[in-house]
Formats: sequence, structure tokens, C-alpha cells
Amino acid sequence: MTKTLDRVQATTARALRDAGVEMPALDARLLLCLATGLTHEALIAHGQEPIAPEEAARLAAYVTRRLDGEPVSRIRGTRDFYGRDFLIDSHTLDPRPDTETLIEAALDTIVQNGGKDRPLKLLDLGTGSGSILLTLLAELPQAEGVGTDASEGALRVAAENARRLGVAPRARFLAADWLDGVEGQFDLIVSNPPYIPSAEIASLAREVAVYDPRPALDGGADGLDAYRRIARGAGLLLAPGGLLVVEIGASQADAVLALLQEAGFPVDESAVRWDIAGRPRCILAGSPRRRGPEDQRSAKMRLESCDVQGSFEVAK
Repeated sequence: MTKTLDRVQATTARALRDAGVEMPALDARLLLCLATGLTHEALIAHGQEPIAPEEAARLAAYVTRRLDGEPVSRIRGTRDFYGRDFLIDSHTLDPRPDTETLIEAALDTIVQNGGKDRPLKLLDLGTGSGSILLTLLAELPQAEGVGTDASEGALRVAAENARRLGVAPRARFLAADWLDGVEGQFDLIVSNPPYIPSAEIASLAREVAVYDPRPALDGGADGLDAYRRIARGAGLLLAPGGLLVVEIGASQADAVLALLQEAGFPVDESAVRWDIAGRPRCILAGSPRRRGPEDQRSAKMRLESCDVQGSFEVAK
């Protein structure tokens, strides 16, 4: 019997469904498109045509990887985030739709305050693929931003995504352990830090525990290590009237609010934003109340160029 594209797609979906894959029909279609190079529309139009042997071999290899728990996004090497396609690899977290809540919260606040067309300075801590920073730059045409990450591999991916999205002239990347080495002041600081308690990582779904880089997941014994670093240091970098937005785990709102309050940020329960599933997803905080003379930092930033090679200083 001829193996038409339609028949192969149905067979693949059935195999994935039998293995307990959550969205077998969608995954089958995406993997078949990847194997054949066809768009979804072309796949429908040519569904009665036979699949080529080399395409069938590629599909079989992709299905084997999917059955082993590898996410389709990692097999494809891209993830759609806020309507844009981002490259990802083993150095980067796979951006989740939940993180779009952070984007919406930041943009809503900026628009409400008349900042969409202002030359804002953005800072993304633990930028990974750059999905948060670069999305914000694409939505805020006058803004420029800095992304920090401890992984130079991740920074290379972020730099390539900046080029692909056409925002590279406004994006700079710095190899840094959170805020270390970052100077200057920023109108918006954002972060999706690792927040999974170390002991819980092994119990996560295989798609996460095995394929996401552990440093992007591991938040320390209680999941709050990165928030402590951010709470202690972000106030020194946040401009007066600026905004800090951090993503949180579903059970971490009270603990993160307490850390921010202790650091002088004027936050309470109203600072929490929920995702579409009704879970606490991010916290918004304004500039800290207390800003002493020691907080007046040099108006320079040490930045790395978009290809993460060399460095230069930009005077503000």
C-alpha cells in the first residue's frame, strides 16, 4: 500500500497517542512538516502524494526522538514565542507560553505610562535564547536592551535570534552571573530565573528534566536563590520610576514578595499577575523606596557585542 502523506501522518499520530504523548495529532503534523520541508498548507494540498523514502527515514528518526521524550521544539530547534520564531538549543531554556504573561504585564504597564515610544533601557537577567528581551525590543521600537547570562552558548543563540528578528542594533549581551558586572540604570528589568527546588528537578516531566539545561531550572534548595540575588541587586540598577518584572513558580508569590519587600521594593499582593490558567505567574515591582548616595553608580555599562566577542563601553 502506498504510503501517502495523509496516511503517514495518521499512522504517526496513532503511534504517538499510544505512547501517551499529550498532543499526538499536532506533533505528528509538525514532525511530518519538518521531515518533508512542507508547510501545513502544502501538507494538506499534497496529502494524497506519496512520501519520499528519504523523508520517511527522517520522520522515523524524529518520531523515535519524540517517543524518547524530546520535545518537538527541540527536535525542530525552534520555538514560537509571542508570535515570533526563536532558535533554541541545549544551552537554552525552551520558552513556554506561560512566560508570555510577563511580556503582557510589562508592555501593559509601559503603555499605560506612555512609554511605548520612549527610548527605554531594558535589562534581561538570565536571557537564555533572548525570547523575553528580544520580544520586548520588537514591541518597543525605541528601546534598547542588555541581556545577561552565565552561558556563553546561550548568548550566542540570543545574538543570532536578535539578528533574525532585526533588533540586533538595539541588543547587547553580557556574560555575567546575574547582575555581576552590569552597571548603569534601566527603565525595565525582567527575568525568568530558575525557580525549581533542586530536589524536585528529577521528578519533573522528562521533556523538562532531561532536555532543559539544569542551570536554567535549578533554583537552589528552596527555589529562591536567584530571587535573592535579584532582590539584593536590582534596586541599584533600576532607574527612578522604573519597573522590575520577575516570573515566579505557582507557589512562590508570598516568598518572592517577602524578599522584594525586605529589599525595599514597594510591593504587595496587588503586584502579582496571573497566567491564563489562573496561576500566579509574575510579580511587578517599582523602584525601591530607599536610595542612598551609594546607589549613584557610574553612568557606564560594560557590554559585549552582539556576537559575544570582545567588549566595549558605552557612556550614557
